[in-house]
Amino acid sequence: MAITTPSTSTIDVESIRAHFPILHQEVDGKRLVYLDSGATSQKPLAVIEAEEEYYRTYNANVHRGVYKLSEEATAKYEAARVKVQRFINARSGKEVLFTANATAALNLVAYAWGRANVREGDVIVFTEMEHHSNIVPWQILAQATGARLEFIHVTDDGYLNEDDIARVLELRPKLVALTAVSNVLGTINPVKELTTRFHEVGTTVVIDASQAAPHMPIDVRDWDADFVAFTGHKMLAPTGIGVLYGKRAVLEATPPFLGGGDMIREVHLGNTRYADLPYKFEAGTPNISGAICLGVAVDYLTELGMDRVREHEKELVAYAMQQLSEVPDLKVYGPPAEDHGAALSFTLADIHPHDLAHILDRENIAVRAGHHCAQPLMEHYDIPATTRASFYIYNGHDDVDTLVSALGRAREIFQL
Repeated sequence: MAITTPSTSTIDVESIRAHFPILHQEVDGKRLVYLDSGATSQKPLAVIEAEEEYYRTYNANVHRGVYKLSEEATAKYEAARVKVQRFINARSGKEVLFTANATAALNLVAYAWGRANVREGDVIVFTEMEHHSNIVPWQILAQATGARLEFIHVTDDGYLNEDDIARVLELRPKLVALTAVSNVLGTINPVKELTTRFHEVGTTVVIDASQAAPHMPIDVRDWDADFVAFTGHKMLAPTGIGVLYGKRAVLEATPPFLGGGDMIREVHLGNTRYADLPYKFEAGTPNISGAICLGVAVDYLTELGMDRVREHEKELVAYAMQQLSEVPDLKVYGPPAEDHGAALSFTLADIHPHDLAHILDRENIAVRAGHHCAQPLMEHYDIPATTRASFYIYNGHDDVDTLVSALGRAREIFQL
């Protein structure tokens, strides 16, 4: 699937849209404006066809058969791992674990690494802007082990509070969990700098990159974090496939989380020897088609160029923030465009975000409304919810203009 671009630094949105069948539909003559990629991205034809091809032509279990179908499925499954390894610049495919999603990846760290390493009195730190999947596992771990939770709060303009960072560093925490990019505020956190600072006090660093991996180049070696989690369905792949990157030495020293087939070397009645990395953490039949399709999605993004993706979205978000600033009674949350990812959260006067989302849906505009699995952040801003427009490679200025026009109609409906 060829991708055309008018220059080395921009994306031809119309060319991209042609690859996404779902974007071709209309409702009452209004084209679909999909602005919920922060929840899940749409899928290009190459990914859709790859999944169909798997089930039509070489559906078989991996790692277990010596017949042609199984060998082909295994080869493509493992090729996808190598693609992900290169995409994130991991040193080895042994450091790339396939999981069900980012939530499963973070829980793997909490249960496998956490239960083996966290003790009563240890300090676990996470930030106020985390998605619930990077909060709840650590709360469960703390309850199980007697560890203490500490928090890094956010400033009103959407950045991590530096005083809190300095305070928790003095506590020499056992683990810190950080999002690379907030799914609500769009804040792009200085992951490399924060990892360096926490490593200096002996802290293990876990990064949730679910809102980063689809939108910008990530280099796990440069970040130097111990664990990095992200999910496939936000980056053009199907649901049900995710990735946990872990430093090889850390993974080698971590016991497995799930036991069963494929994660073993030998099983006897009284004992088991585990398989080498990465299979030690991949018990049971995996999501084979999902992993293969994730590899196809990585191919698509790699051909497009993650630098281009980031520049396109950076310019688009700047344009959106400017246009939204002209809508009366509308408030955008988070930092300015230069420090902002692809998600924009806002409120419009006293219209409940759910009501606003329904009005936008009448215009065939898909946005997300709610607390976005980030209730502590809603509590910080003393609001029940926000409306969120999250952009991706198939969005352009025309989508922003359509959104702004529809927000104007919402103001008329509510007689603002």
